[in-house]
Amino acid sequence: MDAMETDYVVVGAGSAGCVVASRLSETGAKVLLLEAGPADHNPLIHIPAGVKSLLYNANVNWNYASEPEEGTAGRAIHWPRGRVLGGSHSINGMLYVRGNPADYDGWAQLGCRGWSFSDVLPLFRRSERYDKGEDAVRGRSGPMPVEDYRTILPLTHAFVRAAQEAGFALNPDYNGSQQDGVAYSQMTRRGRWRASTARTFLAEARERPNLRIETEALVQKLTFEGRRCTGLVFRRHGEDVRVRASREVILCGGAVNSPQILQLSGIGPAGHVAGLGLPVVQDLPGVGANLSDHYVTRITHRVRDAISLNELSRGWRVLREIGRFALFGNGALTFGVTSAMVFCRSREGLESPDLQLLFTPASYDPDKPLALERAPGMATVICPTRPASRGTVMAASPDPSEPPRIKPNYLSDRDDLRVMLSGMEHVRRIFAAPSLARHSAAELWPGSAAADEAALAQFARERGTTLYHPVGTCKMGIDPMAVVDPELRVRGVEGLRVADASVMPYLTTGNTNAPTIMIAEKAADLIRAESA
Repeated sequence: MDAMETDYVVVGAGSAGCVVASRLSETGAKVLLLEAGPADHNPLIHIPAGVKSLLYNANVNWNYASEPEEGTAGRAIHWPRGRVLGGSHSINGMLYVRGNPADYDGWAQLGCRGWSFSDVLPLFRRSERYDKGEDAVRGRSGPMPVEDYRTILPLTHAFVRAAQEAGFALNPDYNGSQQDGVAYSQMTRRGRWRASTARTFLAEARERPNLRIETEALVQKLTFEGRRCTGLVFRRHGEDVRVRASREVILCGGAVNSPQILQLSGIGPAGHVAGLGLPVVQDLPGVGANLSDHYVTRITHRVRDAISLNELSRGWRVLREIGRFALFGNGALTFGVTSAMVFCRSREGLESPDLQLLFTPASYDPDKPLALERAPGMATVICPTRPASRGTVMAASPDPSEPPRIKPNYLSDRDDLRVMLSGMEHVRRIFAAPSLARHSAAELWPGSAAADEAALAQFARERGTTLYHPVGTCKMGIDPMAVVDPELRVRGVEGLRVADASVMPYLTTGNTNAPTIMIAEKAADLIRAESA
């Protein structure tokens, strides 16, 4: 067996891992970054509109699936997760949404000291580069460029006006001092190209001689001497390589792979670990528990008297959009998946929004994620942002190449369905407002026949899907189900941390990429402070 030595090993070169590796390499320490997938050479990764071609691409995607369950009317839900340099940030919709300050203050109130919004705001500002918004809130010089849409279709402007007509205030910056209201989307984009953490944070660091990046490296297990994690074993091209880390191992595999690696290394619910035929290193019942994800549904309308993405995706218009992208760096090929959004509440009395309504000037085949229909359409996704339903991610086999069992338990908490139905009511009001109603020929899904709560609830179960935001399976906290402490150290062992979306105690209000980058920044600070 080959052997390597380093100071730090970072497992997973995704949204978090690229940031952690970059920041730790600034110290001069030797850092090894491992990625199970290939390098990010696929050109569709870097063209923003290429995202729809990546959702099932096995070369860059784990292509997981959830277990069939009651909340999804017995359907398995496709769970794309990035298996490539850049991780899910190389295949996502590029939306940049920090979340609500109340999210992080809530984490702090659960015992996660150092994670209040005032604590994490400097980390958000340090990571980003955005040339608009308030100086006190937005970052100007970070590695991660954040941009507005370069090209906005008239349908998106109509949605923003309609939302205001429906009573939602215009918000110039949902990542600013106020999240509520309707706003245009912000994206992690470098000019015309996707700005993954691999192409930003890691690009700045990869020329440092103390940083080594290994792709096609699938971690088999962590290694221990007593209670201390001393390294790991990974497999590359059929050969096992043993790595010894003199300081720490940092798991950045995300909400699916981080708990799987822990369980296969003997850390997790003792009964489950033993049931896999593995020795128990540390009994931690929370490993793989507390899974939370954004389960969403979509209201779709047929469009009249306006151009949607459906028309721009075929015929002579495609050639025109390719030319616009090549010559000017704008047009439809720079689009993400959502061009405007509304943050609002499902009921009165809430401290902060619990709904995100995401508009796209396009309609999709209901049976094929992000596959555009031929006829023109527009759609709005309804996302209950803080679902109460909880599920699990559990290793199904001692073989790390075998996918774990993913049981999200979508809509198992009835309040999630109440919030969903409230969001559908909000969206129907927006589509009925004058600015958007003039462009609607009909509501396609769920359709006017779905008029009562029972019909809408059944539509949510039969047609709902994930927004690809799993978190919480290695949650941070001080309660018995916490997997890591507020310093992100795995409880009961030494030399091991988790730094990715799996440590979130619960979901943030919105997309999870920006919060994951922030978590990685925080982890790097904690590690550097301890080694100083």
